[in-house]
Amino acid sequence: MNPEAFSSWQIWAVLSAVFAALTAIFAKVGVEGINSDLATLIRTAIVLITLSLILFATGQLTSPGQVSPKSWLFLVLSALGTGASWLCYFRALKLGPATLVAPIDKLSVVLVALFGVVFLGERPSPQGWIGIALIAGGAVLIAFKG
Repeated sequence: MNPEAFSSWQIWAVLSAVFAALTAIFAKVGVEGINSDLATLIRTAIVLITLSLILFATGQLTSPGQVSPKSWLFLVLSALGTGASWLCYFRALKLGPATLVAPIDKLSVVLVALFGVVFLGERPSPQGWIGIALIAGGAVLIAFKG
């Protein structure tokens, strides 16, 4: 693969989707027989250790003083949101099938679009709004599959 391809946000977004899909499958199996909150803690600890090793190995570890207070605030808020999301996601996987939980979880795509408009001033194209509506519609169909 062309090294320049790895500077494309689209490649990274597709890789994110692939790893998120694998995460759902692995988590569904991993949460069997244990408390979903404990499973979330184990996952979080492994993510922390792995990212620390990557940053250390690549020399990207900076001192916390090099991070602005605004960045700290929003990264803390993001971390709290991630933690809450993971706790809810693992609980949902514990209680329901991955084939239903994961698509409903992807309503986050719709919410990101709406929050992006409201809080960031982003403006999806008409084609973008159609895609967002289709994602929302698909999640509703899955949620009420009866």
